[in-house]
Amino acid sequence: MAGRSERYDEGMRMRRRVLGDAYVDAALSRREIIGGEFQQLVTEYVWGEVWTRDALPAKTRSLITVALLAALGQTEELGLHVGGAVRNGCTPGEIEEALMHAGAYCGASATATAFRAANRALKEMAAAGRPATS
Repeated sequence: MAGRSERYDEGMRMRRRVLGDAYVDAALSRREIIGGEFQQLVTEYVWGEVWTRDALPAKTRSLITVALLAALGQTEELGLHVGGAVRNGCTPGEIEEALMHAGAYCGASATATAFRAANRALKEMAAAGRPATS
């Protein structure tokens, strides 16, 4: 992995703020054969460049991310970002509206799958003592 930059450090702070220390620590502790360079790229570019921009608040970025992941059928990442959306101040009702809006454009099947993933993530959060507020 190349040397760390200021953008990497900013990205890591944002990544931890949105996804939580436990997830990020687990992701970084996995010693995969390949992918370390990709993790650095994601931290620097996605988290350090895109998520730290001032034009949109993190709450809005979370709702956009939830809708996009629903449209793409990326349920594992969707569940992760539902937790991030809650950390960024989104309510379950706002997450539901983002999914409803995505459904109007990406179809019922993708949206039904997204709702299942979102509900699973919210239930896991509640079971862990971190319920989302309405």
